[in-house]
Amino acid sequence: MQAITWTGRILSRAIWNGINNYSTNCTEPSPPLKKFEPHILSVVSGFPKEISQNKLKKGQFGDDAWFTAKFKTADVLGVADGVGGWRNYGIDPGEFSSFLMRTCERLVTSGRFRSAEPANLLAHSYYELLENKQPVLGSSTACVVVLNRDTSTVYTANIGDSGFVIVRHGEVVHRSEEQQHYFNTPYQLSLPPPGHSRLVLNDRPESANTTNFRVQDGDVILLATDGVFDNVPDQILLNELKSVEGERDPLRLQSVANSIALMARKLAFDQTFMSPFAKAARANGINIIGGKPDDITVLLATVAM
Repeated sequence: MQAITWTGRILSRAIWNGINNYSTNCTEPSPPLKKFEPHILSVVSGFPKEISQNKLKKGQFGDDAWFTAKFKTADVLGVADGVGGWRNYGIDPGEFSSFLMRTCERLVTSGRFRSAEPANLLAHSYYELLENKQPVLGSSTACVVVLNRDTSTVYTANIGDSGFVIVRHGEVVHRSEEQQHYFNTPYQLSLPPPGHSRLVLNDRPESANTTNFRVQDGDVILLATDGVFDNVPDQILLNELKSVEGERDPLRLQSVANSIALMARKLAFDQTFMSPFAKAARANGINIIGGKPDDITVLLATVAM
């Protein structure tokens, strides 16, 4: 038995065939805040890879999961991407990522976290999962972004190849670093079946890459799974993000989030497109072309003072 890694790359002929096949959600704007105190306005959009075989679930797009939460002076966003290879062993990959994000959300809303330590939030969620009486088996990448309103600073923690981008004045001013053991094998939190721990990649939450960055009014924050970054070239993504700098209208923000998700979905199933994933594969000696069919999650936010 080999280590669980990303699998399920078979190209599907099922291309998006109707706007009603994807789900969107606009989070509630923050209540009135003190003058100059920043907050985040966020929306979400996405697709499961296999639309016809997936029932829409709150906080999920296929094996991807996400959450948004607020507590006092902190706004928190998170995404996680369940490792699809577990499906070959009769395990639902979306359960692990969903549990991880739901637990993070609950810890935030109950105030059981530190706004400057998002890696700690991931760790507490992961260890709670390990202690669950009914084990939730699987693996997942994860990325969490916390805005501390008191300091106008975002604190981030990233494990694997989901990630974030921050845009200001038309340029990327801060972004996450991908964590890979080797090509197409990202860092991941795991809970394998008994007796299989040595055969499965299992990175500690403490191995998360952490950063902090002071934000300004109008900054755009994109938090997404690799279904976006593997299929949408950086410059195209930047052009979309530039268009909502300083945006306060949630409907406009939602429109751009939908546009990014739709673009990623279309390119994922384009077998003639030289995608970022295909370019990375070729750089690693694998001669392929086309997009990478995958679940897609887009959390799009702007910072408002």
